Amino acid sequence: MLPESECLKGREKPIPGAPDKGAKHYVFKTPLYPPFAKGSEMISLGMGCFWCSESLFWDTKENLMYRLHQITNSLTLPVTRIVYDPKVCSLSTILKIFFESHNPTQHMGQGNDRGTQYRSGLYYYNKDQKPVIEAQLTAYQKALKEQGHGEIATEVTNPARACM
Repeated sequence: MLPESECLKGREKPIPGAPDKGAKHYVFKTPLYPPFAKGSEMISLGMGCFWCSESLFWDTKENLMYRLHQITNSLTLPVTRIVYDPKVCSLSTILKIFFESHNPTQHMGQGNDRGTQYRSGLYYYNKDQKPVIEAQLTAYQKALKEQGHGEIATEVTNPARACM
């Protein structure tokens, strides 16, 4: 990751056209902004195209929101932010959908789409999520290697460290 001095400063005002603070998810009618239900956790997933990735998680019945995360001065990554109740839908279930719905071994691209905006990324919000992510990465890497695929190129970090 780049040092903070090389990252864009945050906005003083929301992005024009962004949903207002009281907005609800179109499908689930859940809030798009905090405060979320007590016990909720959050993770952001970048897997190429947002429009396809959001719908993959609809069956989990979790709160989804598109975000365009600014990673550095010029690198952006569309992500799906998922606010979930771990008693209803485990992080492992979310990660299974993530790893099995795109190619995590493709560096800076998905299929024929190339560029930083198509890379694979997992952005966790609390330290308890990291070991679950690491265990899933290890398991999927083993399975991919056995099938003759390359190394997982998924970026894994806390959003606070990614200039978001």
